[in-house]
Amino acid sequence: MQRRRFITALGGMILGSAWRPAAALTAEPSTPSSAGALDGAQSDRFRAWMALIVADQIRRGPSPRWFHRDCAGLARFAVGEALRPHDTRWRRANGFTGRLPPEVDLRPEQAALLKGWTTLAGDQQAFVTALALVQKNSRRLGRESAMSKPGDLLFFDHGDDQHLMIWMGSWIAYHTGQPPAAAEQGAGRRRPSPEMVEDNGLRAVTPAQLLQWKDTRWRPRDDNPNFAGFYRLAFLSR
Repeated sequence: MQRRRFITALGGMILGSAWRPAAALTAEPSTPSSAGALDGAQSDRFRAWMALIVADQIRRGPSPRWFHRDCAGLARFAVGEALRPHDTRWRRANGFTGRLPPEVDLRPEQAALLKGWTTLAGDQQAFVTALALVQKNSRRLGRESAMSKPGDLLFFDHGDDQHLMIWMGSWIAYHTGQPPAAAEQGAGRRRPSPEMVEDNGLRAVTPAQLLQWKDTRWRPRDDNPNFAGFYRLAFLSR
């Protein structure tokens, strides 16, 4: 995938004019159960598949099989697709050819990972919010990127609005959560441009770009109270 094809603008996030500190994540995330966790080799294979699937969404646009297209939706979709078997039918349907990562090969006791997520209320559902993804399904790594690996999450908390980004190693992927019309307004343009007509909400940005972002609420820094930190999916052992 050519980096020049990445969309590197964070335009499209509709932010309120009033600054507010992080508020929704009021406590440390609960410790998720380790039952059925992936072992080290499985975790590495999962990361390779998740990174491949996220990068493919950026390169070619959202898959028709990806519903609920927002920041948390990108993570949920990539996780589900990374865990499932990637047989010939799946590869043909998704346009994947050539050499691909080894299969994760879930054991029978790990099959529940494909059935859903833990909600804030504690039950299991296919849909969870960004807050539930980190509060109930992940463990916090801290605010430094040094410990992060591809597939880990960055969580931003604006009180009544939360946002996830996906750490890809040398870059960061996310979905704005906004339709093209809202993205156009957020970017400050007076008239739709040809590019915005085709805007799918997906973005990619380098860590250096994000650290220097004009709106400081989106900088992944220790001095930003809206940046809650890096998180790792609870079923990964490393």
